[in-house]
Parts: sequence; C-alpha cells; structure tokens
Amino acid sequence: MLPHDSAPGDWPSDIALRPFDAANAQLVRTVAPKGWLPPVPKDRYHLVVVGAGTAGLVSAAIAAGLGARVALVERHLFGGDCLNFGCVPSKAVIRAARAWHDARRAAAEFGGPQVSGDGDFGAVMARLRQLRAAISHVDGVERFRSLGIDVFLGEATFTSPETIQVGAATLRFRRAIIATGARAARPPIPGLSDTPYDTNESIFSVTERPGRLVVVGGGPIGVELAQSFARFGSQVTIVHTHAHLLPREDRDAAAIVAASLAADGVQLVNEARIERITHNGSQFTVHLAGNGEGSRIEADRLLVATGRTPNVEGLGLEAAQVQYTPQGVTVNDQLRTTNRRVYAIGDVSSKLQFTHVADAQARLVVANALFFGMGGGRASTLVVPRVTYTDPEVAHVGMTVDEAAAAGQAVETIRVNLDDNDRARLDGDAHGFLKVHLAAGSDRILGATLVASHAGEMIGEMTVAITHRLGLGAIGKTIHAYPTQAELFRRAADAWRKQSFTPRVGRLFAWWFRLVG
Repeated sequence: MLPHDSAPGDWPSDIALRPFDAANAQLVRTVAPKGWLPPVPKDRYHLVVVGAGTAGLVSAAIAAGLGARVALVERHLFGGDCLNFGCVPSKAVIRAARAWHDARRAAAEFGGPQVSGDGDFGAVMARLRQLRAAISHVDGVERFRSLGIDVFLGEATFTSPETIQVGAATLRFRRAIIATGARAARPPIPGLSDTPYDTNESIFSVTERPGRLVVVGGGPIGVELAQSFARFGSQVTIVHTHAHLLPREDRDAAAIVAASLAADGVQLVNEARIERITHNGSQFTVHLAGNGEGSRIEADRLLVATGRTPNVEGLGLEAAQVQYTPQGVTVNDQLRTTNRRVYAIGDVSSKLQFTHVADAQARLVVANALFFGMGGGRASTLVVPRVTYTDPEVAHVGMTVDEAAAAGQAVETIRVNLDDNDRARLDGDAHGFLKVHLAAGSDRILGATLVASHAGEMIGEMTVAITHRLGLGAIGKTIHAYPTQAELFRRAADAWRKQSFTPRVGRLFAWWFRLVG
C-alpha cells in the first residue's frame, strides 16, 4: 500500500505498479522509461505542456500536429491517472466482477449451469495488468516523441512568467499549459495518516482478495469498487457522511444503486461520523461516533475514496504569477490563468474531474492559446455527461432539477421506467429509469438522468440533443431499433406528446374530424 501523503512525483516510477511482473515492467518501459535522454531544448517553444495525463497528451498532440514547437514534461507516468490508476484498471475490475456475478445468477435466472466456489482473484488482477500494458502504447513516451514533441521526464518548475526549469534544461515558451491533474484526497480523520490505507493509486496493485474491506466514501469511485469487491466475495462496508450514496445524483437513482449494492451484500453506513481509525498488524478498525453496536467496524483493508486534490505543489506558480487555491489553479472561461501566457486544464483546474472533460478542454485550449481564441471556445459551453459504472450504471447530462431551480428555470420532468422496456426485461436488467427534464411548456431538453445496465453507452443521445438544441419531439421522430433499451428515449417523447394533448387540443381535433366528415 502507498502512504497517501506521498505525492505521485515522490515515487520511483514502478512503486505504484505492483507486483512488478512482466506486464507492469512493459508498462513502465512505455510510460516512464528509465535512462531517458532529454533533447536539447529549443530556443523557444510555441507551447510547453506540464503533465502527461489525458489533458496534457491531447493538447500536446494537437499542437504538434498543427506544426507548433511543443515540449511535454512529466514527472511520473505518462497516461496519468486514467491509464495507470483510474479509468482503465477500474473498468477491467468492474467487468470481471460483473462476469462473476452473471455466472452466479445464470442457473436461477437463465437456466444456465450451476456455479459454486471461489473464482481466481489473482487472475482478475493479472488480466488488468496485461490489458493496461497492452493499451499503454497509445499514451507512451516514444509515441509522443515520434509526433515531433520534445519529451522531458522530471519535475517542472516555473522560474518566471515565461520559463520552466526541468533538471538542467530551461524551457522558454510563448504559451504554457498546466495539466498536472489531481490525486486522491486525504480526509482529516484522526489516525488515518498513520495507517497504510489504499486509494485508487494503490488498490489496483492488490493481488489477494481482502476478506473484509471498508470503503470510506460513497461517491462514484467508492461505490464502483465496493460493488466489485463484494462480487468477488469480500465482505464490504461503505462508510460515508451523506444521507445517501452518490449525493450529486438523482435520489431515485441513488436508491436503485443502494438496493443493488445491498443485494450484492454491501453494508451501508449512512450519515456516519468517523471519530478515528486505528491499525494493528493486518487489521483496521474504523471507530464511529457512539458506543452502541456497530460503532466499530473491522477490516483487513481500508479504501479511502473521498474526492481529489489538485496537484499544484512544487510548480513554482508564484514565480509564474499564476494564482491558485487548494481547489486548484484559477482560470477564466477561456481556461487562461492570471498569467496571460499560461493556461490550465483538466483536474488541476476543473470542478468536473472526468477524463472526457480533460480531453474536451484540451481541444478548446490549443486554439485559445495559440490562435488568439480563433476556433476555440469557452469551457462553460461544454455539455458534459457523467457516468457512475455500478450495476446498474447511472448516467447524467445537463441540468439537474435543483440546478434549474437555482437558475430560475421552471421544469417539467418526463419519467419512463425500465421495467416497461422489452429488451431490459428480456435481459433481466429491468431495474432503472429515464428522467428527462424539459423547460416548462416546451420540449427543450435541459437535462437527463438514466439508470440502466449500459447507461453510459446510451446517454450520448441526450448529450447530442442538448448540444445541438434538438427537442424531445425530434428524438420521438427518430426511429430506434427494436428491441433495444435505447427505445426509452422514444418512449419519453411519446409520454411528452401524450401530456401535451390537452383538452383544448382534443377539442380542435374533434372539430376537424367533424368538419371532414
């Protein structure tokens, strides 16, 4: 396990990638090759990018493809959290857990073979490492050098508003982008700093299934991994401070996820107040407020998933005249910092800490930085979907009802339940719904929440509609293949049309049919 207060740049390149087997060795050779010889710096770069996660890689590649002189600096692992500790490994684990779950339910629900006994958890994690290594070449150091980018491996420090130091190299720039990402946050829980707990930065190095796992935090990372480990056979308890899981999401959606987790054996402790955490040998103890039964929870492993902290330390931002707070680098709507030469994108500056947001911001920022905003845009115009990859998944895009109310926008909500969808019933996945929030009195889509097994694959239809101002009526005119769960969108349009058939409209139709005989 990794002590949380070791920032990523403090680790040797392989310490967070255990066991150091052939797959992880291949990964390190690709994303943090030892003995890398830096190039001779150009006299001046059009763009210097600090950080080689999604935001940095995309912006550097686009700028180089346009012909700019680009330098890219990374202190740890190319690919950032997404490849190494986030999207890629987590989805490998989630898919394996679902396969185990489906195998167990095959006999009772589908007449399949009887399955009993434990699976091979070690094989699950070996598959993760192999897939991650196989995918890594896309984010690899050599690939970006082949694009004509000068790659520097080491700590980047601003030494003035237009220079960055990396080891012995001084990089002068016309524009720079800070894309250093974020790391797992450490909540101020007494005793936590003295325990060898896990975060997303270390949990994917586990090779033996924990018998008992406590997850601190009921947000997306916490619930996704809690459900997965429960399906692998761990006894899992989620301890979180809110009244329900996934506090950012629709309450009805969160309730369905909570029920699904409970069916998988996950214990939920809502509105918890942790007094302290202790560790003795191989056992963690979470001490909750109160002295009654359940005030002590014991586990073999502790996973802390309580948010993210932007990586702003050690960058010399003061020398660059770049303002920042504990919440990240301060940027305007064009993603420019208080230094007109420097921009910031991705998790280090955005409240929306998603890989796809980092990618989208990278595409905006290149035009804003290098072409005086021509062809770029404003971050506030991005229509951003989000997905929690539980079973069922929860996907949302656009405004919530509360956000619309805060903006003074009256809302009408159309709800269609998944148990009315033929494909969902045939698949045995009929727990969920679609809610579409419309501007009152119209079919203009303000937002949508979808709970379904593949909600993340389906929410794109609503994202396109909101982005291009297509009303729900246009969705209803679109033919959807039968049987698919995506028919939910057409059903929502049908429901909107039905409620729009007011008595006055009915009288007009009656008059028409009398007229035509």
